Amino acid sequence: QVQLVESGGGLVQAGGSLRLSCASSRSLFNIDVMGWYRQAPGKQRELVAGIDRGGSANHADSVKGRFTVSRDNAKNTVYLQMNSLKSEDTAVYYCNAHVIGVMGVRDYWGQGTQVTVSS
Repeated sequence: QVQLVESGGGLVQAGGSLRLSCASSRSLFNIDVMGWYRQAPGKQRELVAGIDRGGSANHADSVKGRFTVSRDNAKNTVYLQMNSLKSEDTAVYYCNAHVIGVMGVRDYWGQGTQVTVSS
């Protein structure tokens, strides 16, 4: 089992910044990929960014150049730095832990944190 706790969401004006945090109960070295997803009202959940255990990161085209995913292995915490926020970034943001084991793949989710960008 992996417990994930997100924090850092809130209300911000367009053009502003927020940093989300996701604290994991398991060492990040034992998780294959940590990801950030978001879900806006009436829309499907979408991948925003991911970072693997080696530190390689990828970002969705819609957030490239504005968002940055990073990790602190000592704190078992993953971050999502969000700059130049737009109204379309408004969503609930979820942290995900993707674990590949001999018995298959398992995904764990945090409870989500609301990000609201006012225009």
